[in-house]
Order: sequence, then C-alpha cells, then structure tokens
Amino acid sequence: MSIEPARTRIAAVALFAAWLVHDVEEVFTFPATSRLLAARLGTDRVVVSPSQSVLAIALMGVLVGAACVRGARTQGRSRLYRAVLAGLEAHVVTHIATSISFKSYTAGLITAPLVMFPGARVARAELRRGGSPLLPSDTVHGGALLFAAAIFSHFISRLFLGAGYPRARIPRM
Repeated sequence: MSIEPARTRIAAVALFAAWLVHDVEEVFTFPATSRLLAARLGTDRVVVSPSQSVLAIALMGVLVGAACVRGARTQGRSRLYRAVLAGLEAHVVTHIATSISFKSYTAGLITAPLVMFPGARVARAELRRGGSPLLPSDTVHGGALLFAAAIFSHFISRLFLGAGYPRARIPRM
C-alpha cells in the first residue's frame, strides 16, 4: 500500500484541529486544576495563572502545528509527526487518570476522550492504511517529547509572566 498525500494532509489537519479544540478547553480550565494540584501538594509553585496557561498552550501549539505540517509534507513519515501523534494519543490516558486520582473534573477531561482521541485515531489509521503504522517506540518518543515540551512551555510562561496566583487564593483541602 502507498500513502496518499491528500489523505495524509487531511489526517494531519484533523489531528491539529482535535488538539486545538482540546487545548481550548485546557486554556479555560487548567488554572483551576493547577490550584487543585497545589492544594494537594501543599505548595503554590504549581499554580498557573490564566495568562500563563494561554502562553504555555500556545507554545505547545507551535510544536503540534509544526509536527502536523511535517506529517503532511512527508506523508506521515516525519519522526516528529509520528512522535507527536503517538504522544497526543497516549496523553488522553493522563487526563483520565488525573481525574480519577483527583476524583473530580480536571483540565481537558471532556475533550481528551471525545475529541483528541478520535482525532489521533484518524491519523493513526491513515498511517496504518498506508503501510507505516505507529510503533511502540513512537509512543515512547512522543511521551518524552511532549512531557519535556510541556515543562519547557510552562517554564517559559513563568519566566515571562512571573509566578502564578498568590498563596492566599489556593484552596486548602
């Protein structure tokens, strides 16, 4: 089988669109989730302000967007695209696990399984149909890449926008 460039482009666009919808939810909900995490950990160092959330997610968008462009241009053969695709698909599990751990809604829970996962599955299926299925190593690389990119994005957002909320705003559990 061969990969059809038009179908690969559509799959890459679908992946980016799914990420975008999912991360719009996170823009609005991540600051509250960070306050829940701060209360659980007993430190305000993890609190993220709304402006920090927007910047960190925008920085991740640059990575995801670049990966999707590479995926479309290389008919899905780009290592970056494959890693980001596999990492986003696996990331859905972290949203569900986090909400189970907190026993409540956490940022991204609604759109992760309903939008992000199907978007990633469409892209995965296109690679498989074209004879180039994702490998377990793609998931390992993707998880490591997205984790490092998330830490870097939040570091940059704190560097440019300062610390999160003052301690007094953190709810205590």
